[in-house]
This record gives sequence, C-alpha cells and structure tokens, in this order.
Amino acid sequence: MHFVNAKTILNRHGINIYRGCSHGCIYCDSRSKCYQFTHEFEDIEVKQNAPELLEEALRKKRRPCMIGTGSMCDPYIPQEKELRLTRRCLEVIDKYNFGAAVLTKSDLVLRDLDLLSRINRKSKAVVQMTLTTADDSLCKKIEPGVCPTSRRFETLCACRDEGIPTVVWFTPLLPFINDTKENIDGIIDYCVRAKVHAIICFGIGLTLREGNREYFYSALDRLALQHSQFANLKERYIRTFGNSYMISSPRNNELMTYLSNLCRKNKIMLGVENVFRWMEEFPEPASAQLEFDF
Repeated sequence: MHFVNAKTILNRHGINIYRGCSHGCIYCDSRSKCYQFTHEFEDIEVKQNAPELLEEALRKKRRPCMIGTGSMCDPYIPQEKELRLTRRCLEVIDKYNFGAAVLTKSDLVLRDLDLLSRINRKSKAVVQMTLTTADDSLCKKIEPGVCPTSRRFETLCACRDEGIPTVVWFTPLLPFINDTKENIDGIIDYCVRAKVHAIICFGIGLTLREGNREYFYSALDRLALQHSQFANLKERYIRTFGNSYMISSPRNNELMTYLSNLCRKNKIMLGVENVFRWMEEFPEPASAQLEFDF
C-alpha cells in the first residue's frame, strides 16, 4: 500500500478512492494492462486527499446528483477499516445533499449504514453487491480475499431492513465453473429474500484481455492442483475461446432466458442500461429545486 495526493477525484459522477485491490478474485478485469497500472495490483494506491478533493468538487456543483464509487476498485478493501476514506467521502456526500451508489463485495459497508440511511432519507442511496456464486466453497476459491456470498446476502438483508435499495451485480459467470441453472436459482433465492431491487448481468461469461487473462489462467492452474473440478480448465478455455476478449458461455442464451424469466416472475428489474438509468435518477426534493434553480 502506498499513498498519493491525487489531482482530481470526481470523474463525471464517479470516484475511485483506491487503485488496486487485495480481494484476489481470479477473474478481475481491473488487472488488465489497458488501465495502465504503474504499480503491482496488490500494492494499493491510496488517494489520501480524496475527501478534500470531493468536497471541493461538490461545492462547485449547481445541482446535486448521484455519486458512485466502486466501478474500478472496491471502496471497502480491508484497509478501509482503518483509513476510513470511503466513510469520509460519504460524509461529504451527505453534507452537500448528494446521493450515493456504492459497489462492493465486502460486508464492511455495514459500518456505514448510518450514513447511507441518512443520505437515503434525504435523497437516495443504493448499495450494490457483487454475487457470482451461491456456493460459499466455490466463492472462497474464485474470490479468496473477501467475505463469502452468504455473508454478502446478510449484508443485503441489513440494507433491506434499513430501507436502502440494493442492486446485485450477477457477474461474471465463468464458463464451465458457475454457469449453471443451480447457481442462478441460488442467487435469485438470495435476491428475493433480500428484496433486491435490480440485477445487473452483462451476459453469461466474462472478459479476458492482456493482464487479467494471464492472471486468470495462472489461477486456474493453481486451483487445478488443489481441486479436481478445475482440472484441465485452462486448456479447455484456450481450446474454446482462444484469445477472445469477450468470453461467452456456450449456455449463454439458455441461461439468460432462464434468468430473465425468474426475474420477471419475482418482479426484479434485470438489465444494464435500464438499471444504470434508475440508479442515476436523482429524486430532487422541491426545496432543493427552489435552491438550485437560479
């Protein structure tokens, strides 16, 4: 971990407080060379002046809007417990009456439910949680440095009880690993019980490009030595997909239809553009309209 003073923090309506991650997810696209990391991915870059930069940026905005974090690197990495930079940024968002949308795999977000609840009462807060597999044992293999799916479900339930809307990122679905109807059934069961508002799914598959492809294949080799279910999987990927960037499961159409039907049955919004559009909608109160319309 190393600290920097960033020049800017707000990119359109999103912030990334940390650059790099210690979750160790075998499929992480953020490892791709196209993002031009100048340090090891696990040597997390900490933008120590993020709260000050965010306050400066929000003070200048004429109208409040939703502020998102977590699109590139998780805002609730373990180091956040002591650093508290994400919490300080949420305090700034609360101070200036903006909305917040956080994306994480960590139950550490529960620490900040007080702030997220207050933001949600005034405007809007959305907690987004990535769930890839309903099987905790598989989760610990493909996402070794983060809490298991069952704990993330408990986190979604805590948000439900606080009245905070939630979105599940059901992605990626790894071909020959968790691209099954049984996995979809398990995730949908969690979503129904937690009263999740929406699911984001980019299709049944993942992305592999230079940087994360090599890490993914190395992880498959390592897992193959420990677990028979991963035996020869790297060779199968290479044989099936070559060097493709978009890796789509052979069962994509079948499983997406199955997922869509389950979401429709359970009244869960499913999609990408429509879910993002809903998350970006800012419920501006009448008092704020009067204050900012000049």
